[in-house]
Amino acid sequence: MKKFIVTTTINDPTKATKKFAEIAKRDGWVFVVVGDTKTPHEKYEELDCIYLSPGKQEQLNKKLSDSIGWKSIRRRNLGFLYAYENGADILATVDDDNIPYDDWGKDLYINQEVEIDLWHSNNGYFDPISVTNTPDLWHRGYPINLVPTKNEIEYKGKTKRKVLIQADFWDGDPDIDAICRLTKKPCVKYNHSSPFGSNQISPFNSQNTFIAREVIPYYCMLSYVGRMDDIWGSYIVQNYFSNNLIYNRASVYQDRNEQDLIVNMEEEMIGYKKTEKLLRDLNNYLRYLPQNTIDSYKIYRDCYK
Repeated sequence: MKKFIVTTTINDPTKATKKFAEIAKRDGWVFVVVGDTKTPHEKYEELDCIYLSPGKQEQLNKKLSDSIGWKSIRRRNLGFLYAYENGADILATVDDDNIPYDDWGKDLYINQEVEIDLWHSNNGYFDPISVTNTPDLWHRGYPINLVPTKNEIEYKGKTKRKVLIQADFWDGDPDIDAICRLTKKPCVKYNHSSPFGSNQISPFNSQNTFIAREVIPYYCMLSYVGRMDDIWGSYIVQNYFSNNLIYNRASVYQDRNEQDLIVNMEEEMIGYKKTEKLLRDLNNYLRYLPQNTIDSYKIYRDCYK
């Protein structure tokens, strides 16, 4: 079984990327780092990883590279493509500020049928954070209009699920939206220890998530939608693979890179305005992208597919 870890970075090798390189060597993963124009290329050429420099990315797929553009975390899609073309059975997408615990990747359920705790949200859309020890927070990209009712949930007991997508949690600075972070500034330690999920659509991110090979062609980080790139991608892929997603215990500590939360909020505005509408009309998701980007997005989507 071939297992790939993919990340993007513009930074010097971080504590997280160094640790992922060690885990990859120890546990039989292939660690792929996708660079950008600002990445210190020579430092990643020396790291124990496969480094996709800008030149190598253009050799891999010039048209896709051009459709994404530079200075973008969405360069990660070229890492997904590289992993797929090199036979990845499992893809792990991670961030360079998520420091993996020593047992990262040990509780891996991809392509297995496992027993999970099943939850149901009365408002129709499940927030995975609602069943944790921090229910006052909410996952980035959860419809902002539904936050007041997100904790009205029911436990439906145990069920078996074939797992094609596994989203592990993150201690430290969790993946919540800018409004939640600005008002609460949390640092968390999650105590959830067993897999859980819902039969309803729910958000997952690209910072600590495992994906089966058959899902990769349907999951990518969308261009032109700011910080909804991975979240809207997660919603769209669930339109093709329903009831194959689970959430699992925290397996990284997020020591978040320095960010401007006001800029983050601006880049999340499209989600605040349109996510709930998108979720009710996923078959026609193109209509919720900025209309002046539709032709460019179609080129990007077709290249990736």
